[in-house]
Amino acid sequence: MAYLLSSLIFVPLVAALVLLVLPSKKTGLLKYVALGATLLELSLSLLLFFQVQNTTGGVVGQSFQFQEKYDWIALQLGSLGQLKIYYWLGVDGLNVALILLTGIIAVIGILSSWRIHQSLKGYLSLYLLLLGSVMGCFVAMDLFLFYLFFEFMLLPMYFLIGMWGGPRREYAAIKFFLYTLVGSVLILLAFIGLYASVMDPAATAVQQGLPAGAQGIQQVQTLLQNGQLTSAQVVHAFNIPDMLDARNFIPGSILHAASGISIFGLSARMVAFLALFLGFFIKLPGVPFHTWLPDAHVEAPTPISVILASILLKVGGYGLFRIAFPVFPAEAAEMSWLIGLLGVISILYGGACALAMSDLKKLIAYSSVSHMGFVLLGLAALTPEAWNGALFQLFSHGLISGMLFLIAGVIYDRMHNRDIHRFRGLAMVAPVFTTFVVIAFFASLGLPGFSGFIAELLVLLGAFGSKAGGGFLPRWMALAAAIGLVLSAAYYLWTLQRMFFGRFWLSPDLPKSFTDLTKREMLMLLPLALLILLFGLFPALLLDKSGATVAEYLKIFQPVAPTSLLLP
Repeated sequence: MAYLLSSLIFVPLVAALVLLVLPSKKTGLLKYVALGATLLELSLSLLLFFQVQNTTGGVVGQSFQFQEKYDWIALQLGSLGQLKIYYWLGVDGLNVALILLTGIIAVIGILSSWRIHQSLKGYLSLYLLLLGSVMGCFVAMDLFLFYLFFEFMLLPMYFLIGMWGGPRREYAAIKFFLYTLVGSVLILLAFIGLYASVMDPAATAVQQGLPAGAQGIQQVQTLLQNGQLTSAQVVHAFNIPDMLDARNFIPGSILHAASGISIFGLSARMVAFLALFLGFFIKLPGVPFHTWLPDAHVEAPTPISVILASILLKVGGYGLFRIAFPVFPAEAAEMSWLIGLLGVISILYGGACALAMSDLKKLIAYSSVSHMGFVLLGLAALTPEAWNGALFQLFSHGLISGMLFLIAGVIYDRMHNRDIHRFRGLAMVAPVFTTFVVIAFFASLGLPGFSGFIAELLVLLGAFGSKAGGGFLPRWMALAAAIGLVLSAAYYLWTLQRMFFGRFWLSPDLPKSFTDLTKREMLMLLPLALLILLFGLFPALLLDKSGATVAEYLKIFQPVAPTSLLLP
């Protein structure tokens, strides 16, 4: 248990190295090694999920659970002080569900990859490298470490799309890479500003010979704010928890609240927040920076579409929860009206585009854009219901979108076509498959009893009561977002009607028969369906993990002056 979080990162990475030394011709062995690694990853994720307690973590006393913190890099920078970078991992209510989601989807993705034969060793090695990088993002509590894992995700996904994708795979891979790289550069600039502006109070206290623990930290914070510490006496670090305390910001530094430094007419803190927000917003993605997603999904092989929709997009949402909003609470609150509006636009625009799609995979991709809009709306509401709902949406959408892309993959494997207009009456010949389609479609459109309903209901409740609960969103935003539920029902029910009901018919240029699910396909879809039902009927399984942490994080946010131009 002492190295549980490190195991989550290094199990897939070590497995990837093992695959590289195995003979390429042993395809069966390669697959089972990868499957074994992901099953171990799932087991560790489950163990962690059930062991994590419902306590405040990550804010008060920096009390992350299963914490691993070790000195990694230390440099003496003369008049600039000392640089320290930690190997720091931790878990609390913000990331425990996403860790579990990653473990679940890891196994599903390997099962979905069973029919891939081209350069199998390279494919599986990249897949496991991607898995370890995503897990690293979710557990890292040092910004430098987080950024390393965030960047490591780029290369495996680029090659997995560019080498194993469809006819336009090079275009889709390059577009994905460039969009994400722009977001990464924005995030890096904000991280550099934070490093230059924040003191590591524990390390600085030790350096000054003060008592260890809370007493020493309080003393060194008082010295810093009174101007009794020079730059050479301060230890700089990338610790996320230290950035949540305004007393750790160095007076006169670029991101100190009272520095008065402006960039392009905005305060330096607002520019840093916007850089972080845009970087993670592109990854989420939200309108208008969403265009890379449909192209990536259409060209990516089915397992990679599952990974992309289920866990990679969630890194963007998690970054907003963990870093952007709590590190810059006043700026986040001031921009909340605009962020909520972007969420509503993403919900409605994504739903309208999905309604217009004839390619099933594109329809699902645009539905992902729409459903990620609920995460933005929940974040902007700044209420416990909305934040818990947005976290629940990240987890729920990971399960549902994974199931939806598997469904699209089943059709493509048989027909090598995903055009909705080329199929009729599939329920007549594939009733088991149709049952799973109905579950996935109804879960995604928010039918009660499924996990999607709980997530979107909490977000809408929190957004509707935002002003009463200390937030700034007007009620019309919640009402407008509810229209997105109507759009979801429209495109899913219309697709269900066109493809699965009525008399069986296939376009003349397609194969003449359509077989029902194989055992392997059942093994992929059944666990996801059961989990979607489980968390829809018993949402407390997740909400009990996040509630205390969310309540503690929301205490960080301070009221914004009513004269702000961004708060009508």
